[in-house]
Amino acid sequence: MTDRHEFSVASTRDIHIGRILALRIDEVRMPGGNTASREVVEHLGAVAVVALDDDGTLVLVDQYRHPVGRRLWELPAGLIDAGEDPLVAAKRELVEEVGVVASDWSVLVDMAVSPGFTDEAIRVYLATGLSTVDHEVLGDEEADMVADRVPLEQAVRMVLSGEIVNAAAVGGVLAAFAVDSGAAAPRVPDAPWTDEPTRFAQRS
Repeated sequence: MTDRHEFSVASTRDIHIGRILALRIDEVRMPGGNTASREVVEHLGAVAVVALDDDGTLVLVDQYRHPVGRRLWELPAGLIDAGEDPLVAAKRELVEEVGVVASDWSVLVDMAVSPGFTDEAIRVYLATGLSTVDHEVLGDEEADMVADRVPLEQAVRMVLSGEIVNAAAVGGVLAAFAVDSGAAAPRVPDAPWTDEPTRFAQRS
C-alpha cells in the first residue's frame, strides 16, 4: 500500500475571534504540491444528556434557536467551559436546564457536528437513576425554555418524522434506543474522546 498524503498546514490567519467560536483560514498542502484555502470554525465543544427515567421517559427541552428561526426539541445540553471536564459540564447542564441529577452516567455517542468546516463536536451522555433538585433559571433563553418528559419510543418516532432535528438529540435518542433494546452497550463515562475540541479553549 502506498503512503497516504499528510495534509499539513502551510500558514494560518485569524478572521474573527468571538465568545464561543473563532474563524480562521488555513492554507493546506494538497496532494500534488499545491495549497488550498480552508475556512475553519473553532468551537468550545458541547455536551448533551439523555436523562432516562425508570419509567422509560426522557427529558426534552423546547428551545428557541435563532440561526434556524424557530424552537427545536432538544436534549438538555450546553457548552464545555475552557478546561472543564465534559462529564462535569454534562452534570452542570442537566441541573441548570431541567433541575435533574443522576446517579449513573455513561457515554452514548460522540458527534463531529459538521467536519467539513468546523471542529465542533458533541459528546452525548446517558444519565439514569434520576432525581429532581431545585435550580435557578439562568438567562432569558432559559426562562423561555419548556421541558417535557417523553417516552423513549415516542422520541424515536419524533426523530424519524422530522419533529426532532437537532443533531445531538437525533443521535442521542437513537443511541439510547439501541442501548435500551440491548443492541449496543454504552461506554464508560470517562471514555477517551478523540475529537474533543481544544483549539478555541487554548486561545483563552
